[in-house]
Amino acid sequence: MNKISLFVLMNTAAFTVHAAPVLPVPYVVAPVAPEVLHPIQPSAVRIEGWLGARIDANERHRLLVVDTEPLLAGYRQKPGEQPWIGEHVGKWLHAATLAWAYSSDEALRRKLDSVAAALIATQEPDGYLGTYAPGKRFGLYDGADWDVWSHKYNLIGLLTYYRYTDNRSALEASRKIGDLLIATFPAKKSILAAGTHLGMAATSTLGPVVELYRLTGDARYLEFARYIVRAYEETGGPDIVRALLAPGGKVDHIANGKAYEMLSNLVGLGELYQVTGDPRLLRALENAWTDITQNRLYLTGTASIRELFGADHELPNGEEAHLGETCVTVTWLQFNALLLAQTGEAKYADEIECSLYNQLTAAQNPRGDDWCYYTALEGAKHYDSGISCCHSSGPRGLVLAPTLAYLEAGDAIYVSTLETSRAQFTVGGHPVEIRQESQFPYEGKSTLTVKTSGPARFTLKIRVPAWAAPLRAGDISSLAGWLALPEREWRDGDQVTLVFNLSGRVIRGEYTNHARVAYAWGPFILALDQKLNPEFGGQDAPQFIHAFDGQPPTLLRDSSRLILQSTVRGEWDINAHPIKLVPFAEAGVDGQHYAVWLRAP
Repeated sequence: MNKISLFVLMNTAAFTVHAAPVLPVPYVVAPVAPEVLHPIQPSAVRIEGWLGARIDANERHRLLVVDTEPLLAGYRQKPGEQPWIGEHVGKWLHAATLAWAYSSDEALRRKLDSVAAALIATQEPDGYLGTYAPGKRFGLYDGADWDVWSHKYNLIGLLTYYRYTDNRSALEASRKIGDLLIATFPAKKSILAAGTHLGMAATSTLGPVVELYRLTGDARYLEFARYIVRAYEETGGPDIVRALLAPGGKVDHIANGKAYEMLSNLVGLGELYQVTGDPRLLRALENAWTDITQNRLYLTGTASIRELFGADHELPNGEEAHLGETCVTVTWLQFNALLLAQTGEAKYADEIECSLYNQLTAAQNPRGDDWCYYTALEGAKHYDSGISCCHSSGPRGLVLAPTLAYLEAGDAIYVSTLETSRAQFTVGGHPVEIRQESQFPYEGKSTLTVKTSGPARFTLKIRVPAWAAPLRAGDISSLAGWLALPEREWRDGDQVTLVFNLSGRVIRGEYTNHARVAYAWGPFILALDQKLNPEFGGQDAPQFIHAFDGQPPTLLRDSSRLILQSTVRGEWDINAHPIKLVPFAEAGVDGQHYAVWLRAP
């Protein structure tokens, strides 16, 4: 039998089945454009290994223990201390709900119920649920640019909480928000006037408005969503859809190029596509994705320079560029998750994996408590324990990881992770569990074991990212995309052995990084870390050292972490010197300098 093994980097709790699966409240409105792939529900999966440790730390050391009182203070005593202070509690509710659905932690559920009730209690009779003082609300007055934006995140948080707890008060509070939005825009003012960045902050409420429609069936919310898209084309509007459908449409030429707000709108357009089936919307999204991946995407899975989409191939590495805003990384991940579900194409799962193993976890302190606002590819990391948009966004990215590790489509099960993990499905009326034991990230070996109460007939598909190719399952192999094992009847204890490539790679730089190289191991982009390389790891190291002969890195066995080695030479030294490399996500943890790109041989 063939096996894929994943090395468990840290000891984590054994996978436990929820006594009662946490299933979301079903939608009232069926999609016109159904998903091709359905992400698995959080309660049906458990991720172990390297990524599983980061997911667990996110819940235990951030979401469970964060002081939510400052997040609620602006609602209780208006105005709040920040114009956008209102966004944080909604972000926490969203992330904490999905984390609880994944872990079933009772303490987190109690905290969820308490925070949701406290937030709802501050809602005013007309539906207002924000942090602005009367007379300074909803962009109807100067300085109210982030009010609709905060209501957007309250919709996201409360609707997610409602879906997984069936708390009707959360749904009613959400409906009141939706009704207030409808009563305000455009009757009193264009929604473009209620947000910065040519209105993109306010129009990004599109996604949760569509969600409200799907959960209630109230056609007024769908019409309001359509109004938001029409508002794009008003004078001074961002014109997102038309610009992306035009020949040569580029995201850096749309509105002011603000990456976070634009990606938030793109996610909303994807949700609108699901309920309308308008093919123009999907084409626009695919055009945006292609432009970003070809021209504006860092190899670590993020975009943005000073929070904007940069010019073609403009990808500076240093801290001064304020690159890789964590909010952008998370929304990029959400965008890819939507396109993966809608199309089933593995290229979107590849981008999700890249972000999860690199930029997103590089922004997270491995302890799980703090996050970086920006995360450069060269310099030092600056973890921030304060209240910021990125500190609230980061946890929302990691809670999506379990739902994207396994997917399903009819009687086909899709495996999109090579971490040790378990996932549960129902196939032909039979409960089926897929158990994966893996030696990743040390060896390219893994075993999938099927557990079922009775014979179950299904197709099994395993994602093959480029770094893992070729991947073999018995006598079947694949170089990219999904490796499909033909439909068959599976019985309890059946196993599949997967053998995949796991080796060091040298990535040749282009454009901004011409005449430079970066190193990779599997999905990990590596970095030279000053702490492990005191001779060559200083702040100026990238300027004075060269990779030696361009040799791929090789693995160093270490019981506690992933460490690789390669060789470099100094500016005036022809001799080879060994260096140690670690995943970008683990570099610079103690404030030391690190670098992803080194000068070519």
